[in-house]
Amino acid sequence: MKQLGEDSWARIVENLHDGLYFVDSNRIITYWNKAAERISGFASAEVIGKCCADHILSHVDCNGASLCLGMCPLAATIADGIERSAEVYLHHKDGHRVPVLVRTSPLADPQGKILGGIELFTDISNIQANTLRVLELEKLALLDNLTQLANRNYIEKELLARFDEQKRFAIPFGILFIDIDHFKRVNDTYGHSVGDEVLRFIAQTFTANSRPFDLYGRWGGEEFLGIIRNITAEALENLGNRLRGLIENSYIIHDGKRLQVTVSIGATQVREHDTVAMLITRADALLYQSKQRGRNCLTSG
Repeated sequence: MKQLGEDSWARIVENLHDGLYFVDSNRIITYWNKAAERISGFASAEVIGKCCADHILSHVDCNGASLCLGMCPLAATIADGIERSAEVYLHHKDGHRVPVLVRTSPLADPQGKILGGIELFTDISNIQANTLRVLELEKLALLDNLTQLANRNYIEKELLARFDEQKRFAIPFGILFIDIDHFKRVNDTYGHSVGDEVLRFIAQTFTANSRPFDLYGRWGGEEFLGIIRNITAEALENLGNRLRGLIENSYIIHDGKRLQVTVSIGATQVREHDTVAMLITRADALLYQSKQRGRNCLTSG
C-alpha cells in the first residue's frame, strides 16, 4: 500500500463505485468523482466551485424536509468533526429524487483544524431490477415510451395477476392512484415539452423509490397507478405520503428557476369481493376527495 503513488490513489478515488465529493468549510465543492456524476446527473464542471445546496444535491429526508436549510450530515460533521451516516434523498439533475446512503467525514489539517468535509454516497434504489423490467416491457410492447413505466395495458394485466395471487395465496395488495395537480396549467404556461419533463421526473421518482416486486405505471395523461404487493393499509398510506412528499420537494430547472409540482393520491387495499373495476373506481373516488381537500394530499379508504 505504501508503494502506491499519488496518481494511483487519484485513479482509485476517481473510479469508486460510490459517489464522492469534497467541500471546504463553506460547503463549496472542490472535488466530484465520476460516480457522483453518474448517480446525480451533474458533471464535475457543473458543480466545482458551487455550494452543494445550490440547486445541486438539495438533500431531503424521508418526510421531504430540506436538510440543506438546516444542519445536514455534512454540515454537522464540518461543525463538530464527528463522522455520520444517514439515508437521504438527493436531487437528480433530471428532477427526480434518488435514495442514497451518505457517509460524511471531516477534512482536517495536521494540527486538527477542520478545513472542510468529505461525503461518500451510495445509490440504494433498485436501478438494476427496474432496468430489466423496462427491457422486458419493451419486448412486449407494454411500455409507456415517454415515462419508461408500464403502460395501461400492462397495469390491467398486472392487476388481474395480483387478484389471482390474493385469492389463491391470501397475499394482500393495495394501489395508489396518483394525479399531478394543475398539470394543464404547466402545459399551458411552459409548453408540452416542459410538461413531458415533469412527467418523466415524477416517473423516475417512482422507479428510484420502489421495491423490486411493486409496479408503477402510467394510467393515462397525468395519472399514474402503483400496485403495491404484500402491504398493510397503514404502510400503504405511509408509502404514498412519502412519494407525495418527495415529489413536492423535487424540481426541474426551467429558465434558471425551480419548477415544482405536487400530486394528489387515492390509496386503497383490495377487499374480499372486489373486482378490478371496483378497486379502480374506489381509488379514483379517493383521489377525487384528495383534490377536493385542496390537493397535495393522500386520502385512503
